[in-house]
Amino acid sequence: MLSKSVSRIALLAAAGAALLPLLSGAAVYSNGNKTANFDVTLKIIADCTIAATPLDFGQSQGVLATSVSVNTNLSVTCTNTTPYNIGLNAGNVAGSTTSARLMGGTGGNTSTVAFNLYQAAGATNWGNVQGTDTKSGTGTGSAQTHTVYGVVPAQNTPQPDTYKSTITATVYF
Repeated sequence: MLSKSVSRIALLAAAGAALLPLLSGAAVYSNGNKTANFDVTLKIIADCTIAATPLDFGQSQGVLATSVSVNTNLSVTCTNTTPYNIGLNAGNVAGSTTSARLMGGTGGNTSTVAFNLYQAAGATNWGNVQGTDTKSGTGTGSAQTHTVYGVVPAQNTPQPDTYKSTITATVYF
């Protein structure tokens, strides 16, 4: 009797296995097969992004009898092996140049405060002419930090106000 039960179970299992492709919707074929290849592609182009943080010379300056030095950072991310230059323009205050920048009063006065931006502490003016006064680098695919050194030299102190200039940082690649 046990062998009839085992035979019936084996028969039911075989019938279930035969019906499984029909129930699952998948057909099984045994006439052969053919293959085809297809390409999967992605083109990486030379590209860069740049981000800047504000440069603040402080909120409690009274008399500009000595120079005030502070720094900030630029973050540049370029495609791996992509050469680049970073330039800083003169700012948006009339009369500014990249070697003699000015901050203008924001409270309606026409006074200015002189300042400048450097690639290294106290040296190497940072301008916007590639090959002359820009800072160069080569992309790694990750963010690279570049320090901007700012200096307000000792000068005649203008009237009390908040002084400001907007600098445009450009990455050339």
